[in-house]
Amino acid sequence: MIGRLNHVAIAVPDLVAASATYHETLGAEVSMPVDLPEHGVTTVFVNLPNTKIELLAVLGEQSPIASFLQRNPGGGVHHVCYEVEDLAAARARMQAQGARVLGDGEPRIGAHGKPVLFLHPKDFCGTLVELEQV
Repeated sequence: MIGRLNHVAIAVPDLVAASATYHETLGAEVSMPVDLPEHGVTTVFVNLPNTKIELLAVLGEQSPIASFLQRNPGGGVHHVCYEVEDLAAARARMQAQGARVLGDGEPRIGAHGKPVLFLHPKDFCGTLVELEQV
């Protein structure tokens, strides 16, 4: 049911420094920052040959990344994103298996302009999972 790994998201306390690390130290292609106010984050994508790394920084007082960074001041892996062909079908299957969809359960538009849902980390081995419709 899930497709390929779309990205691994890393919450960072300093987006400029993190972007520089990936670009200058590792030689990776790094996108320009994009504010996503509806998600409370600013994102940068590090493009790799087989996937992407999403660097996340706090945007606004209600940012879900803020509490994560309070617990992990140096930053860390925040979530993994898998692609699915049919997000509504994936949601129905996950819920039928007892998985919890976060928020109101309705898809929102994610950083790639596509519908996404997040699944509770306690249902997936302690990992926050994002599903993105392709």
